[in-house]
Amino acid sequence: MGARQTVAVYGAYGHTGRFVVAELRERGFVPVLSGRDAGRLAEMASAAPGTVTRPAAVDDAAALDRALDGVAAVVNCAGPFAVTAAPVIEAALRAGIPYVDVAAEIEANADTFARFTDRARAAGVLVVPAMAFYGGLGDLLATAAMGEWTEADEAHVAYALSHWHPTPGTRAAGRVSRDRRGGRRVRYTEGRLEYRTDAAPTLRWPFPAPTGPRDVIGEFTMADVVTLPSHLSVPEVRTYMTVEAAADLSAPDTPAPSAVDARGRSGQTFVVDTVVRRGGTERRAVATGRDIYAVTAPLAVEAVQRVLTGRTRTVGVASAGAAFDAPDFLRSLSAHLTCTPHP
Repeated sequence: MGARQTVAVYGAYGHTGRFVVAELRERGFVPVLSGRDAGRLAEMASAAPGTVTRPAAVDDAAALDRALDGVAAVVNCAGPFAVTAAPVIEAALRAGIPYVDVAAEIEANADTFARFTDRARAAGVLVVPAMAFYGGLGDLLATAAMGEWTEADEAHVAYALSHWHPTPGTRAAGRVSRDRRGGRRVRYTEGRLEYRTDAAPTLRWPFPAPTGPRDVIGEFTMADVVTLPSHLSVPEVRTYMTVEAAADLSAPDTPAPSAVDARGRSGQTFVVDTVVRRGGTERRAVATGRDIYAVTAPLAVEAVQRVLTGRTRTVGVASAGAAFDAPDFLRSLSAHLTCTPHP
């Protein structure tokens, strides 16, 4: 239970933000709704009388301070995170409270590590970027698969989505990332990010049954290339996406996700197949579930709950696998995910 602790959700009215607010309420927390659009906050609060709203623009430090006044933690769900992450982290550090975000943007997450690691550690504050389907889940799976290994040669995270109907926030974040890269693609190799202009390869990935082998875009690079190397000694990290889902994302007319159940989840299903290799030995961990946006909520809120109950391993900026006991964290999500180790 959240013991009636208040947790601010920045970007509460967004698609993922609404899932996070619902998850906080379900666990007994009191959400404080914040974001840039006062009208959308008021509309959201009207459905839940007594809800506290605190509008704040990211370029208004005083308003952000008011938004975080007296709360136990903040979850940032407002992209593009290249714009929102730094100001909200600054406000969290001023307030002395933990910060969690759901950023999938590679460069925004790299910026968080580069800019705030020393300051957050000095302040004794935990900052957890990419605590979401992309970046967080793959990191937990890879960390669990590593087990007692202290290093590996390679880590691979392959995503099989039944389809991908992107939210407006996903599209906006993608535009920002493409602009920052000058249209180049990125991969993580030899211990660093590398920007390239050639086409990404296509290959066949052996997803476990019942999904089975599927064609994937190789080097379809996601936030895992920031989160995994931040604490695991793995010089080569690759991520992959099924070609159909990649096509959905790139098509301009793909619709946004639509709810098909009472929780607001879409009918999308996913498999995340994570493999770490050292020499001739491979270890594997697989997660299956439904709706990549909806499942981000229990990932982020479980992180908040663990931080507020002292079940963390570090302070400063840390990814999911570094901040938490990865196998235990994954077990705690059994109502939302099915996780299976494959030695």
